[in-house]
Amino acid sequence: MFPSADDARIYVLYENEDWLAPLAELFDARGLPWQGWNLSDGAFDISAEPPHGIFFSRMSASAHTRDHRFSTDLTAGVLAWLERHGRRVVNGVRALDLELSKARQYAALEKAGIETPRTVMVLGRDRLVEAAKAHFGDGPVILKPNRGGKGLGVQLFNSMDGLAAYAESPLYDAPVDGIHLLQEYIRAPEPFITRCEFVGGRFLYAVRVDTSGGFELCPADACAVGDAFCPVGEEAARPKFEIMPEIDPVQKAGYERMLAENGVEVAGVEFILGSDGRPRTYDINTNTNYNTEAEARAGLSGRGALADFFSAELARLYPNTAHAAE
Repeated sequence: MFPSADDARIYVLYENEDWLAPLAELFDARGLPWQGWNLSDGAFDISAEPPHGIFFSRMSASAHTRDHRFSTDLTAGVLAWLERHGRRVVNGVRALDLELSKARQYAALEKAGIETPRTVMVLGRDRLVEAAKAHFGDGPVILKPNRGGKGLGVQLFNSMDGLAAYAESPLYDAPVDGIHLLQEYIRAPEPFITRCEFVGGRFLYAVRVDTSGGFELCPADACAVGDAFCPVGEEAARPKFEIMPEIDPVQKAGYERMLAENGVEVAGVEFILGSDGRPRTYDINTNTNYNTEAEARAGLSGRGALADFFSAELARLYPNTAHAAE
């Protein structure tokens, strides 16, 4: 039997133990009542009423890289069940939908008046080169999967010959949903992208990330050691993360409005400044992670902000819980 409303807690829906561990450690240190729901498999009686509490989806587009190919589908059903019963869900069905499709991310961004790179969606390996030549001439062009995560599968081709050779080679890796994105290469004056972190739908800080080592830019501490979950490679250059407390206020307001319109409360939003000085936004990550080394240098904590947010929400919605009474 599920706990009563007086014993409500925070439920974290996840599939990656490595990304859960730092959050679990902080929740425990704060004395927050919480429970993990591992959605790498499982069974849920969706004819029954869910438990009371706050539900935080940590499902990632990269779940398939950890042999959890169908966790995203299970999570979508669980989130729909929770929302059907009016439970407080942080990053619900709409947020998960954006997590799983960059094409739908770009539609949401553009609807909010936020510029994205020129992008062509291609289904199938055989159409790649033809579509790239038709829309990007002789190149360069970036190839990325529609459902990605951690920057995996993002490649820059300076010529169509290079793209053709890749598409015909044994190295070709099909996207999990079969959809490729061909994208214009934004020539930045410096090799950096910027990732903006949001908690509770509000801007927290931005991180400038050095991209000179490649595109696999997951900021999670677990991804900094060449582990199996973020295969940056032991000899690859470690991305450098530098926190910036502010970004352009108009750009920040646009991001906050776009997230609110799409039911996203916790996210990292990434953009690049072109040589013309204009930002192009190319990724919304609703399963964001934080780099504690960069945070320590800046005296900030994304996980701390998350703990504050969930503690306040638990006290607001369930004032009679043991935790709220303390």
